[in-house]
Amino acid sequence: MAPEGLGYGRGVNTVVAELTAKRDEVVAELDQLTEPTPDAGGISFGKRVGDGTSIAVERITQVAAHDGLQVMLAEIDRAIAKVHAGTYGRCDACGAAIAPGRLEARPWSTHCVECA
Repeated sequence: MAPEGLGYGRGVNTVVAELTAKRDEVVAELDQLTEPTPDAGGISFGKRVGDGTSIAVERITQVAAHDGLQVMLAEIDRAIAKVHAGTYGRCDACGAAIAPGRLEARPWSTHCVECA
């Protein structure tokens, strides 16, 4: 258990609510990124740089965003599991307490700053 109570003074319900809200937000963003685009085909890469290039760059950007959101979702799920296990606020790597400011700014943190 984190020093001075779960989440440094916040109750279990508050921390779980924050994590669940963030999880819902991330899932919604992932759903939006995985929706098919209206012009999903017909990209042309001829001799001239044009729409095909900008669409390809946009898709690459979306893939990177999707990957980052998947990582964040896994971290949020891990933090929720730690709440239920009674280890929330402790670093997964070294076992030290995670700084209160880090947990306040990023409640899904599962590593201290030194191990992150």
